[in-house]
Amino acid sequence: METVLAFDGRQTCHTLGDASQIGSVRRAAADLCVRLGFDATDGGEVAIAVSEAATNILKHAGHGKILLRPLRAGAAAGVEILALDSGPGIANMGASMADGTSTAGSYGVGMGAMRRLAGEFDIYSAPGKGTVVMMALWQSGVARAERSLHCGAVCLPMPGEDIAGDSWALATDPTSATVMVADGLGHGPLAAEASELACSVAMRTPEQPAGVVLEDAHAALRPTRGAAAAAVRIDMLRDTLGFAGVGNISAHLIQGEQRRQLVSHNGIVGSNMRKVQEFPAPWHSDSMLILHSDGLGSRWDLDSYPGLVHCHPAVIAGVLYRDFTRGRDDVTVLVLRDRQGWTA
Repeated sequence: METVLAFDGRQTCHTLGDASQIGSVRRAAADLCVRLGFDATDGGEVAIAVSEAATNILKHAGHGKILLRPLRAGAAAGVEILALDSGPGIANMGASMADGTSTAGSYGVGMGAMRRLAGEFDIYSAPGKGTVVMMALWQSGVARAERSLHCGAVCLPMPGEDIAGDSWALATDPTSATVMVADGLGHGPLAAEASELACSVAMRTPEQPAGVVLEDAHAALRPTRGAAAAAVRIDMLRDTLGFAGVGNISAHLIQGEQRRQLVSHNGIVGSNMRKVQEFPAPWHSDSMLILHSDGLGSRWDLDSYPGLVHCHPAVIAGVLYRDFTRGRDDVTVLVLRDRQGWTA
């Protein structure tokens, strides 16, 4: 199985409110490219994409955020850029994607340039709903492994903290996947220690049922302050999903018009975890799973965003984070969907 541990490549958030901040986020992207081993050409393309995204935010919305996250797919490294704003939104998406179209008096090449540079690209925008753009730029000349699922995530610390007390992890092979989301009690390094350990333990034996994964995490977390955690095991051959959760990690399974919230039990993993119960559910090619910590408000509704349900998981995670983060807690939003549910 190929595994992803969020704390191995932490996501960063860069606020944009004036033109002087474009250089700062571009330098952060350049530093990330160096750490990932990008050559000068690939790194330059990432810098261009970040600059275009930041410029668009300032021109059309006045302020916003850019999130940067390192990616791995087999031997290939990549950079994910999420550009978020709460501006007026785009009324005519087709025209905005064409070079030479601008509503801000510029040359109108930014959106088209971003789409051409990115190996993966998606956008959600609507009048009154702001804009979220996702770009994934990969090293050239390195074979990229295809995953059985599309994944999107936002995992950030509360304001004033340097490290998130939340974490997440994902293991995939061609026919199955295991995911863990954990929220360490409190904030800061000790909370991070608990959530990261829960995710590390889950990735040691990801082939186990979700309930067993959670039991293993419980035993490992006894020396820590504990965490809320949820584990999911997806079997794509049998079209099934198993879910086990303890604490306040929310889980929502979306299949076409159907919406189902998966149930966690009360308790703390590593402390007073009284009961682990695994709940089964179907998993199909149109299925989507949304997991989030309590740093995200609970009153979101994808139906309030026409067309969003068809977007890349990173765009969905970005919209939910932008509009529903509480701002006083660490926050994680993880979205998974079958590869057949979205195409670039």
